[in-house]
Amino acid sequence: MAASSGYPALAELKGRDFLSSTDTTAEQTAALLQLASDLKAGRTRIDLGGRSLGLIFSKASTRTRVSFTVAMARLGGQTIDLNPQVSQVGRGEPVADTARVLSRYVDALAIRTFAQEELADYAHWASIPVINALTDLEHPCQALADYLTLQEAFGELDGLTLAYVGDGNNVAHSLMLCGALLGVNVRVGCPKGYEPDAGVLEQSRQLAGTRCSIDVVHEAVAAVRGAHALYTDVWASMGQEDEKAAREAAFSGWCLNEELVAEADPRAIVLHCLPAYRGLEISAGAMEGSSSRIFDQAENRLHAQQALLAALLGGT
Repeated sequence: MAASSGYPALAELKGRDFLSSTDTTAEQTAALLQLASDLKAGRTRIDLGGRSLGLIFSKASTRTRVSFTVAMARLGGQTIDLNPQVSQVGRGEPVADTARVLSRYVDALAIRTFAQEELADYAHWASIPVINALTDLEHPCQALADYLTLQEAFGELDGLTLAYVGDGNNVAHSLMLCGALLGVNVRVGCPKGYEPDAGVLEQSRQLAGTRCSIDVVHEAVAAVRGAHALYTDVWASMGQEDEKAAREAAFSGWCLNEELVAEADPRAIVLHCLPAYRGLEISAGAMEGSSSRIFDQAENRLHAQQALLAALLGGT
């Protein structure tokens, strides 16, 4: 079946880029989650036979690389790993040239890089869908998997509260933006000086309107109290390795541990986008406890990206 035939909200996504959580409407985001759920449960099948996805990853990856590759295979397509180290991309070929050439070979590109501007350049020059597989500004595919996991746990998303404890990074940005679209209250708890980007915060609040709230607090217990999902990420992201010691000192007392879990809603789930460092941003007890849905969340990258690829490529 075509992704749009059973999910009409997705029809307009065919051929589009997915650079940000804001590249889909609230209705389209909800439809992507429904399609992902249906694909996961085997309630629907979509065929992208003969289609190819190119991966350009300037940052190391386990979950993103494997989940995109398997998602494309399950849709009947294939994936080509365009490692910058073994292609002309790594030798300085202009993005304008690379994007136009690859548009003649593959049907979509998933790009994992540092600057959002580089991703936007690919999208400008390519004539095929370009997908944000992570930049320093956003991680929108991760957010789709995160809210799919929350939806599986609670059924309905509207009115739930997700508490993110840690660095106001790309993951926090996409959680705020996607949460605003889905009607989820998002609280970001972080030390002063590590807040999310002010522009992304304002954009999230505008998207949320009166439907839900997007807040930043500087006290961990205040962030998690009564929340339905507790989420954290590494304190030093890729490219910030030289800040590791300073960040560990700044985030002392911000570990997502059993004490914080006890402050949340009794039904609360624990999330982490991985890789995780037990004893730093998350305790072993919280990660391995009965509330943890971390490995369900990791699996859901596959299903969410399968739905996204089906929508962007108009699978039949």
